[in-house]
Amino acid sequence: MATALATGALLLTAACSDGDGGSAAESETASTPATQTTTTSPTTTPSASPTSDLTEAGARNALITEADIEDYWNQVENPQKWRDSLLIGEVDAAAFLSGKSEAADCQRLIDSLYDETLLGRPSGASALTGFEEGDSRLLYQVAAYQKNDLDDAMKWLKSLPETCDQFTLTGGDGGKRTVQVVEASLPAEGGARQGLTVTVKGTSNGDPVTLTLDVAAVRIGTDAITVTNGGLDGANHDTTEAAVGQGTPRLEEVLAGRTPQTTPTGVE
Repeated sequence: MATALATGALLLTAACSDGDGGSAAESETASTPATQTTTTSPTTTPSASPTSDLTEAGARNALITEADIEDYWNQVENPQKWRDSLLIGEVDAAAFLSGKSEAADCQRLIDSLYDETLLGRPSGASALTGFEEGDSRLLYQVAAYQKNDLDDAMKWLKSLPETCDQFTLTGGDGGKRTVQVVEASLPAEGGARQGLTVTVKGTSNGDPVTLTLDVAAVRIGTDAITVTNGGLDGANHDTTEAAVGQGTPRLEEVLAGRTPQTTPTGVE
């Protein structure tokens, strides 16, 4: 009887093992092409992928150049320091933008201007470049994010024209700044996009100052480009649109495994 029971158990185990193993193998085999297929889907791939394939080299290759934004922009070194030390003309813009707001969402916006955290901290590869033209500065970033974080950041940006349409910022010097946030149009690039124009009015060294900045974000899957552009003479919206219009295809080329072509001088 013991022998018969053992034999029966072995047969049952073998049958179960064969069924489970076959299902697992078939499931694993079937899942691979399904995953590969979804990467080509324009509607499911970006939101379905929790991580990015963007590399540090790819992020650098996706950055725009002076030729992409035309006019008389010059690339600068170490734009990472702008948040802590940015002199525009005779105005210490870093100090001018340092202050406190009673609204957390509005405070987050002010804290992220000329910073690398407009959409939160990147979760993967990231590259940054900066340009200057007279009293204007342009900060441009390419970075990878976690899907949920990027979802939340884009929703937050979209809400700002309503939640932070006008608010008061109290500077470290006790001075009051009036901040206005309005929606700005962007070229129809990427999977999602949001543009804002932020105007900050106050005084610096006793003189009235108005700092106007375009803020733009374009999402491509779990990656995004961000732009902060403007200065004391206003924000040149054409430059912002050029940065988005030229920069988004560059990132898309990188994500497709190709190297973007150098933008020829004189591009419109």
